[in-house]
Amino acid sequence: MKSTSLSLIAGTVALAAVTGFAAFTAPGDGGTTETKAATRLPVERSSLLCPAPGLSDLAETTYTSFTPAGGSGGEAGTAELEQSTSTTAGDATDKDGNKDKKDKAKADPGKPVVSLKEPGKPATADESGSDAPALVGTATGRLAPGWTTQQTTTVEAGGARGLLGVSCTGPDTDFWFPAASTAKSREDYVHLTNPDDTAAVADIELYGPDGTLKSDVGEGITVPARSSVPVLISTLTSKVAEDVTVHVTTRTGRVGAVVRAADEEVGSDWLAASADPTGTLVLPGIPADATSVRLVVFASGDDDADLKVKLLAKNGAISPAGHEELHVKSRMTAGVDLKDVTRGEAGSLLLTPARGGKGTPVVAALRVVRGKGDAQEVGYIPATGPVGAQATAADNRAKGSTLSLTAPGATATVKVTASAGSGGGEPAVKTYTVKGGTTLAVTPPVPSGLKGSYALTVETQSGGPVHAARTLALPQDGIQMFTVQTLPDDGGTVEVPAVEQDLSVLDD
Repeated sequence: MKSTSLSLIAGTVALAAVTGFAAFTAPGDGGTTETKAATRLPVERSSLLCPAPGLSDLAETTYTSFTPAGGSGGEAGTAELEQSTSTTAGDATDKDGNKDKKDKAKADPGKPVVSLKEPGKPATADESGSDAPALVGTATGRLAPGWTTQQTTTVEAGGARGLLGVSCTGPDTDFWFPAASTAKSREDYVHLTNPDDTAAVADIELYGPDGTLKSDVGEGITVPARSSVPVLISTLTSKVAEDVTVHVTTRTGRVGAVVRAADEEVGSDWLAASADPTGTLVLPGIPADATSVRLVVFASGDDDADLKVKLLAKNGAISPAGHEELHVKSRMTAGVDLKDVTRGEAGSLLLTPARGGKGTPVVAALRVVRGKGDAQEVGYIPATGPVGAQATAADNRAKGSTLSLTAPGATATVKVTASAGSGGGEPAVKTYTVKGGTTLAVTPPVPSGLKGSYALTVETQSGGPVHAARTLALPQDGIQMFTVQTLPDDGGTVEVPAVEQDLSVLDD
């Protein structure tokens, strides 16, 4: 066989592992190609983007980076998150029309903030104050499959008070954020982070209860190379609306996008993007002691959506009284106050087409409040895809983590692995069975001899799809501070077509 043919085969397999797609045609005359069932291979490169905390001088931020063990037998690789070239508010202003100086971070371009050395053991780093920058990073080799990073910020007082958590996102070109707001009590920012060496251009569209909120300044927003730009949503429109859906797209390049939502009455947290528009959605992990739950849904297509609303609780599905169904007009945002729908029992929401079939595509998110009066705290739960082969939540502590597992269809079994601790400790594994149509909320396993924080990895073993969320609760001065992160499939492996090639014609 010619050496050039061997190189072509190797290059095709490597391309598939990075991009998830490969096509192979052998050179020469008479070669035959037979495509067989696809196999799954570990990815060889992953990218993550973390938004600038940019909150308060009182902010304390922890980054926890982790790759599950056993994902790949390839090269050792690297996994680093670095400070972005610049983190600027650009022309963004606060709700009083003043230039937003507090979001301008003093970045040291290219400086590594957190570096992961080996799979199976988290690496952590801490930043203080309001000028912690946005981070951009790449993992390669054995550190790439399933690489995840959690950003957790605690602000004990002030308008940005709260426990804010977000799983750093991969770059993309299209994001949906229901449950944002332009209400007077809110100060919501869209953070756009560009990982590439050329500028990206993004558009931000807003949709309220009556449809599009017209804006000229939401178009053509330039995000410089390896930089982050926060945009105050209320400066994009003169309309005041309690429930707003934010749609971020790019004309050029790609970005990571996430919304930082702050309410002067109940604190602040990050709102991650909803799963892509579809007819059936799962929103897992509503805390048992939630005192207020607000569902926000947007119909992205040309048709209205009629949805059944179900709470999947410990013992089965429940229809919220008075809100069994929800009608959402085309390209409009609908908000429904479900109050204390969980009634002391953790659960998840399931939205399905009221008339059966695939239904009209929608996106959705929950605004969840715990506590009462001055001790209230807010968190957000977007609709999310299933765990799939594997999903991970980093930055779990010895106390305060709750794992919610939801099986909207058939009964399923999952394996949950608690990693070694960032400062020491031995992994622990436990298997859970989740009955169909229910939510199982558990205190997850903790590594023996734990020092530092650890990661939880969930793997589907059998049965129907499972959707998962992790709640991290860190009470402060009587306030039940918390944050919820969903656990969709981490994309650590990709399907690669198996090709059987007759290479006899390539012999010398």
